[in-house]
Amino acid sequence: MTQLERAISEIEKLPPAEQNQFAAWILEELHSDHRWSKSFAKSSDVLSDLADEALAEHKAKKTKKLDPDNL
Repeated sequence: MTQLERAISEIEKLPPAEQNQFAAWILEELHSDHRWSKSFAKSSDVLSDLADEALAEHKAKKTKKLDPDNL
């Protein structure tokens, strides 16, 4: 028996209302993960441009070390 099968077996022991709540939560988590992955994939060019800009500023000595005691 896989972990998924064991989990489903345990969920099936819950009252129907709790099963529905659990299923809704799982589905929302799956959709949320999918939305995050999709958004992250779309932002890779932007993130790459920001990284290039930060490196250029660092090489031009336009940056300074971060002092965590003075944030």
